[in-house]
Amino acid sequence: MAAKAGDNPDSLMTLATTFCLRNLMKTMCYQGFRNKLCLRSDIFLPSEICDKLVNTYMELVHTDSNFEQEESFFQLFSDPRSTRLTRVQLREDFVRDRDLEAIKKQDLIELHLTYCNSLSSRSLKNLSSFRETLVSLCLFGCNHIFYRKGGAPLACNEDTEDEEEESPASRQALETDFTFQGFNRLRLLNLGGLPDEVDAATLLKPLKSLTSLDLSNVQLLGTAFLTQWKDRLASLVLYNVDLSEELVSTMVEIVNLRHLDISRESRRTSKFKMSRKILTAIVQRLVNLVSLDISGHIMLDNCTVPHIEEAMGRPSIEPCKSSIYPFQELKRPLQFLGLYDTTLCNVTHIPAYKVTGSKNEEQVLNAIEAYTEFRPELAHRAINQLFDIARIQHCSQLLRALQLVIAALKCHKYDKSIQVTGSAALFYLTNTEYRSDQSVRLRREVIQVVLNGMEQYQEVTVQRNCCLTLCNFSIPEELEFQYSRVNQLLLKILEPARQDESIQRIAVHLCNALVCQVDNHHKEAVGKMGFVQTMLNLIQKKLQDRMCDQVMEFSWSALWNITDETPDNCQMFLNCRGMSLFLECLQEFPDKQELHRNMLGLLGNVAEVKALRPQLLTPQFITVFSNLLDSKADGIEVSYNACGVLSHIMFDGPAVWSMEDPRRDSVMDKMWDAIQSWDVSSRRNINYRSFEPILRLLPQGIAPVSQHWATWALFNLVSVYPSKYCPLLIKEGGISLLEKVLELESSHPETKDMASKVMEACETFKDDPMETNNGQEVNFGQRG
Repeated sequence: MAAKAGDNPDSLMTLATTFCLRNLMKTMCYQGFRNKLCLRSDIFLPSEICDKLVNTYMELVHTDSNFEQEESFFQLFSDPRSTRLTRVQLREDFVRDRDLEAIKKQDLIELHLTYCNSLSSRSLKNLSSFRETLVSLCLFGCNHIFYRKGGAPLACNEDTEDEEEESPASRQALETDFTFQGFNRLRLLNLGGLPDEVDAATLLKPLKSLTSLDLSNVQLLGTAFLTQWKDRLASLVLYNVDLSEELVSTMVEIVNLRHLDISRESRRTSKFKMSRKILTAIVQRLVNLVSLDISGHIMLDNCTVPHIEEAMGRPSIEPCKSSIYPFQELKRPLQFLGLYDTTLCNVTHIPAYKVTGSKNEEQVLNAIEAYTEFRPELAHRAINQLFDIARIQHCSQLLRALQLVIAALKCHKYDKSIQVTGSAALFYLTNTEYRSDQSVRLRREVIQVVLNGMEQYQEVTVQRNCCLTLCNFSIPEELEFQYSRVNQLLLKILEPARQDESIQRIAVHLCNALVCQVDNHHKEAVGKMGFVQTMLNLIQKKLQDRMCDQVMEFSWSALWNITDETPDNCQMFLNCRGMSLFLECLQEFPDKQELHRNMLGLLGNVAEVKALRPQLLTPQFITVFSNLLDSKADGIEVSYNACGVLSHIMFDGPAVWSMEDPRRDSVMDKMWDAIQSWDVSSRRNINYRSFEPILRLLPQGIAPVSQHWATWALFNLVSVYPSKYCPLLIKEGGISLLEKVLELESSHPETKDMASKVMEACETFKDDPMETNNGQEVNFGQRG
């Protein structure tokens, strides 16, 4: 069978690296002075492994909430005699001055720092340690690195350093001493977001050999300095830099440019109008251009061929057929052309292999891919357009779309707009229509980023989108690998006294589904998280509002499921005023059949626990259960469950029945009457995982009515659902227990007759195990 898209396994290198990082003390390290992590003396790691360790560490810190940061992690790479770092990518506020200080002896070739706002000018000075080897440097969005921390002198004392690390750098005093003097090997430099107070021309003057320069969002006081690289520069990025005639004239002098980006965030912020003359000059003068981005610019009408004159037939990337006049002069199609948020993306003939825009799915996906890392504001808009495509039309490049949205959510975990649009897009990209095309691995990645979003944002829209997306998965099966985490997050959502109604409803539904078909140890773990108390709190609030809605019903259903064969959770239910709420709900909502079924199902679980049954044996509760025997709510379900509760209580014998009213005999008579009234061919809204609680009622004479209820239950289930329940009964030794029922003198003739019929049904099933439900699937309700 062919593997599904996105199911490629991790490399052995990736698996080994991740394992080592999760188990540092067991693999590479020991605890040294002041509990600092130290590399074992017998370990020597080459650059390929060290680079992978550092970069994977940053990814885990950034995207995996279960991964714990190690404060002294970067100290492991302080000695180049045992570790070699060459290419390092660090991002976000996790990175501190002390981390760069720790690796300053390494001969770094590439250092990429992105949105590292905790770095101060101390780190800027540490860059000088790499000046003889550094070829590529990115300081994109590191807004504080050009400022001294609090204006204080540089710290050299270790204790002072730790103290300073506690708070992010603040813009106090501009660092004026730093210079790029001596960075003779530096070829690629990204200074995106350079503060206005820093003069780019002066800062860059020592760098004679640059081939790639990114000055995104930088305010340029002049443009002439760019000509110092006019024969060398191959890539120039001036995103959100105000264009002028002077800047355009300077750009076209840099004749060896292969990539030029003069795009803007939005046409709304642009005062400069892109004319046919300017585009023509760019194409004519920059003959080596293979990539051009002019997104976000206002285009004058004279740039394009009139629509009526556009050539008929299939869209073409041949320059001679271009719908954009200036591009007709290209010698060959561009590899990349950024036309996002321009009118040009809508024309028919665009001479480029990859185009960003909003005309179709391909252009939108290209935009997400091109702009995610450094331009979340554009990626957000493009993901929003992908959301519309997935919602209204059909996403034809599902794998690529999912991977791009996942990458954006991982990259911008702290960007609310990305989280809102990304989680919304995931909901439509993971629904039933696309499900068959998705691999287990890909769907797990989706779950991870959804949980990250839920963890980071308590905001209503993100929470709703994330919860709805989780509903697209098979629960609990597909969520089991994150079982504890997802339950904790859902319970946290349900904590507030007044939660958004729609989120509350979805979260309770998910909680219910998560405890419906899982092992008891899962249920016990979730119970210890406060699950029972949370559900009862919701029920209490609904009672105060006198409202019996889905949240109320789902909450009781969830309690029914989580107490199944878990005595500790049953005890919690009783300890948290569960029985009082049961009585209040019965009184407040006498006609709510689904509610009654769920409540009685739960109390059946409580009654199965021998140590807890005395708490149910009160005149008030017995009277309530006895009255419910007459209920016709939900078919036989409420009456059946009430009789089940009483059957377990009766099983403890007359000795424990200390009350005078109601009398034990009269309650048993009502139980007999109720069982006689039930249709044994009733289709059931219940799902037994085990018959053990029923089977224990069989071989006994102390409560024949309990024995009869148990036998009736088995007969009903094996008759209506033989393929499910005959094997279960045989497996759990039910046949031998039924034989004992036949042997007991205390067993009623009706009970013996029914026991014989159960045994015959199982025997018939063994001889001819065919489906007897006309091929229809049975939709079982709650119970475990």
